[in-house]
Amino acid sequence: MSESLTTTIEPAEVAQFAAIAAEWWKPDGKFAQLHKINPARIGYIRCRAVEHFGLDDAKIAPFGGLKLLDIGCGGGLIAEPMARLGFDVTGIDAAEAGLDIAAVHADAGGLNIDYRVSTVEALAAERRGQPGFDVVLALEVVEHVADPALFLDSVAELVKPGGLVVLSTINRTAKALALAKFGAEYVLGWVPPGTHDWRKFLKPSEVARPLRRAGLNVLDVTGLSLDLKTGGWRTSRQLDINYMLSAEKF
Repeated sequence: MSESLTTTIEPAEVAQFAAIAAEWWKPDGKFAQLHKINPARIGYIRCRAVEHFGLDDAKIAPFGGLKLLDIGCGGGLIAEPMARLGFDVTGIDAAEAGLDIAAVHADAGGLNIDYRVSTVEALAAERRGQPGFDVVLALEVVEHVADPALFLDSVAELVKPGGLVVLSTINRTAKALALAKFGAEYVLGWVPPGTHDWRKFLKPSEVARPLRRAGLNVLDVTGLSLDLKTGGWRTSRQLDINYMLSAEKF
């Protein structure tokens, strides 16, 4: 594990997301693709968590009594549906502007979500010796951090034994470079230019190895693919661009 950095924060990345914080809840805004991919992400999280904890999938809110941490929560696009599914949700982000938007939106929807300006490593240090979270989410975050090894170590520290980690990111492949980087940013304009650095994309094995070293067992890796007919996203066996990974703490 890297010891050269003491923070996961990449200041330029934080500033970039802070500058467009007002766009978080605009379905046709700069985060439009996150709105479109959200149903597939929520479905995956729900399916994996129901199975992992042996809960009743027929319930509208099956996760009552379970604590969930959403790392890099931004404006709350995942934190809010997780709260509606019954989780006790904490959301952290390094960009305060996004959390301000998130708090106002959650309040308007009658949701009680604990939003905090923090980094994953700071929260891990703060909570050391305390019980971990039942579920820890890190969705579209690891490709934006300064030190992925420190990030994944901290993620592992924050989940309790028997708990579940769900992570999503972009694979470092030629196809991802063409479509997720150049296509999405410069051709289709789905995200602002410069949002991603292809060199920071991680292959599934590069996520799995440090998680295993930190005491987690990888349970599943599933792809996320764009349906060209509907414009929506779905889970798939194709891992060469976007993928989601779930792992259990020993």
